[in-house]
Amino acid sequence: MSTQPPVRPWWSLEDWVVVWIGTLTLIAVGIGYRAPALSLKWSSLAQIGSALTPPRLQSWGGRARCLWGLSFTGMALMRDRIPSFLLAFPAVFLLALAAQLLAGNSVASGWGIEFVIFALLLGLLVSNTVGTPAWLLPAVRTEFYIKTGLILMGATIVFGEILQAGALGMLQSVLVVLVVWYFSFWLAKRFRLDDEFAAMLSTAVSICGVSAAIAACGAIEGDRRKLSYVTSIVLIVAVPMIVVQPWLIHYFSIPDVVAGAWLGGTLDTTGSVVAAGELISETATKVGTIVKFSQNVLIGIAAFLLSLWWSTKSRSSDTQSVSARVIWNRFPKFVLGFIGASIIFSFVLQPAFVKSVKPAITNLRNAWFAMAFVSIGLETRFLDLLQLEEGRPFYCFLGAQAFNVVWTLLLAWLIFGGVLFTVPNI
Repeated sequence: MSTQPPVRPWWSLEDWVVVWIGTLTLIAVGIGYRAPALSLKWSSLAQIGSALTPPRLQSWGGRARCLWGLSFTGMALMRDRIPSFLLAFPAVFLLALAAQLLAGNSVASGWGIEFVIFALLLGLLVSNTVGTPAWLLPAVRTEFYIKTGLILMGATIVFGEILQAGALGMLQSVLVVLVVWYFSFWLAKRFRLDDEFAAMLSTAVSICGVSAAIAACGAIEGDRRKLSYVTSIVLIVAVPMIVVQPWLIHYFSIPDVVAGAWLGGTLDTTGSVVAAGELISETATKVGTIVKFSQNVLIGIAAFLLSLWWSTKSRSSDTQSVSARVIWNRFPKFVLGFIGASIIFSFVLQPAFVKSVKPAITNLRNAWFAMAFVSIGLETRFLDLLQLEEGRPFYCFLGAQAFNVVWTLLLAWLIFGGVLFTVPNI
């Protein structure tokens, strides 16, 4: 006679555990813990060697112990394989550290190529060569790492800074996100992509690339292979755009303010916006950063709406109505942690304090995301990515991005070009 596994208490489920871990981390930062960055700026191997001083190595060791302890707490609450996890965790952390060091190379940072792509590639390298060893699998916890990082990300989305950045940037961002998201979703369905793929791809194109795709995947509990695919093509397509868009701006003599707004609304990473803006002018860089920052704040709203939509979808063949209790049970609780952190850091805490702790929170967030993408790579076969959906997601992304480029240029001209409003003095 088979026995049913015991029902775990609600507070020990992963979606709630990441809320506890995220909250504990933010409290630690609030009372004085300052997490150093794992990244390192370098242009030659000699510079890496000279920079690996004992104090830096000690700070990285402290970061490893911090994340190790937090992860141990999470595994203990979930009653997971604690000894196996603790033994495997250092390997995942070291791969994540290597990814952030690679992203610090002057060429990579100059092109706006972020650490997540290196983390994914390192994980893929292991899984597609020697294969991911069985002893490492207990620490390959993609969902746990992503959701914890997203809660910390919520603390860095401060609404007051967006309002200071300017209403015009927010207006353009809202119009870009609404129109581009719906067009991208419609196009994805025409390419016969499922709702998971369509939601992640549309959110990545319309909001801010990698971070938005991560939030969308977490909100709808999406397939991690699809997330790795979307983030890969986001970063691959961003590289030629960094060169082509400034060239078009110079060729057609587009005003710097309009150019910056166009870059901020189309390039999918903050790093790529800065890299392209530097090829034009300081004004273009400032405006581009403002617009991109305005789009970033919409991640939380998008994650909440996606979660609500996904929770109401029937995941079985029955057609029964979905009750409020079913919606609550399906709703990913980590989104509440994301939104709660954003509200507290936006409206409760003092702005000066929030500004002082933001770098430490960002550093910790990046560490969680790096481990998440290493885990995705360790779980994925490269051929699976190449053959996924017969290449249709790639062509869909190109079509959606082409629409984004045209629509955002039109909005930038109308909003920042003096047509509907006075040209801002930036």
